[in-house]
Amino acid sequence: MVERSYEKFFRQNRLPHLWCPGCGNGIAMKAIVQAIEKIPELNQDNTVIVSGIGCSSRASGYMDFDTLHTAHGRAIPFATGIKLANPKLNVIVITGDGDCTAIGGNHFIHGCRRNIDLTVVLFNNNIYGMTGGQASPMTPLGKKATTAPYGSIDRPFNACHLAEAAGATYVARSTAYHVQHLVTMITGGIKNHGFSFIEAMVQCPTAYGRKNKMTDPAKMLEWMKDTAQMKNVWDKNPTDEKFPIGVLYQSTAGEIDYSSAYEKVIEMAGGI
Repeated sequence: MVERSYEKFFRQNRLPHLWCPGCGNGIAMKAIVQAIEKIPELNQDNTVIVSGIGCSSRASGYMDFDTLHTAHGRAIPFATGIKLANPKLNVIVITGDGDCTAIGGNHFIHGCRRNIDLTVVLFNNNIYGMTGGQASPMTPLGKKATTAPYGSIDRPFNACHLAEAAGATYVARSTAYHVQHLVTMITGGIKNHGFSFIEAMVQCPTAYGRKNKMTDPAKMLEWMKDTAQMKNVWDKNPTDEKFPIGVLYQSTAGEIDYSSAYEKVIEMAGGI
């Protein structure tokens, strides 16, 4: 029997999970706990998991930490409150492409702007998987959804570009195929002192796949393998036919995080 030490971070009585067969959310959830395990000072007492609403956000219920399953799109403000109340906590937000960039879009950009010390992992399956298969702000052009039966004509967000432009100090992307790479990207985000954003591309063979003739999860993973390129390779020949993965942006300017700035305000106010 292979020892799987990361299993201590799961609530065994809540398993098996409710995700569809072939879904990539479990891969991303496992990558988060493996990243936590790689950082010796982190444990179940000083780490909090916060999630919103959607397929991805059900992950917090399976993770054996102090967890919050919050309102749709509101995970980042809840997480901000936790971090301000106790800056010593390691706070990780699990969100989805709809939860984060649609109803939660304003909270997302202002979390980046404030540089609050959170690690936000966006499970991007390109669709609203749990609530009916509607197109999300990250559904690719021409792809079908229940609200776009002839193909989406809305230009999709590049959430990584959005995070960088809004002020995040660590921005990375990986996929459910590149498992160890995804763990490394999340580990880097947790270690960053400021707002960290990691896009984890995950396959959805049910809601997205059935609409777009991509029902085989293995083939969806093969597409990730063939289409993703390490950033240093992609930078030499940028093309819309591929997408870069890796650390896409990391600030070296030493910006102060929001919790530290808030502590200074409290000091100036006389410790009230």
